[in-house]
Amino acid sequence: MPSTGGAGSDDTAAWIASHVLDRAPRLGQVRLVCVDGPAGSGKTSFAARLTDRLDSTPVRVAALHLDDLYDGWSGLEGTLWPRLAAQVLEPLRSGRPGRFQRYDWVRGAFADWVDVEVPEVLVLEGCGAAQRAAARDAVLMVWVDAPAELRLARGLERDGEAMRAEWLAWSMAEAAHFDRERTRDRADVRLDAYGKMTA
Repeated sequence: MPSTGGAGSDDTAAWIASHVLDRAPRLGQVRLVCVDGPAGSGKTSFAARLTDRLDSTPVRVAALHLDDLYDGWSGLEGTLWPRLAAQVLEPLRSGRPGRFQRYDWVRGAFADWVDVEVPEVLVLEGCGAAQRAAARDAVLMVWVDAPAELRLARGLERDGEAMRAEWLAWSMAEAAHFDRERTRDRADVRLDAYGKMTA
């Protein structure tokens, strides 16, 4: 188990990367790693550290952020997983590149198409990444959490006070999603807001 000291998040990323590479692919020839948790918890930062760590090995790594696939503030449910599966996961399972349409949050509409080459490891990050539909394909599922007040503060710092109502509505939607999916309970690894392992 990695250290819980000041460099704990980097140690955790190294530890998880090692475990990912030790496991056999389950999405065709791709090892899928899902990094999930509430908005503002630190998922994106940890996924970046994990991707950097994997990049330092000989394997081909890609990262995909669900922020680019949600259909706006109400996009956690509905068409998210069917689009992700059809546009990215199923092609990768067959050894073919994926291609998804990126959501433009400023325009409030789907915009350009983004190619996803076939990697050896795909880090899928975002609220809903480790839902039950991912279980058969994921080699590792990571849950990242933080206190609600910290998550909201981080979100408003990024998006502005004008987005408070959207953040609060999203928080309610994700709480219902996580409760239904039992995401935290099913995770292989649980991390705090700073990327350190928790119980």
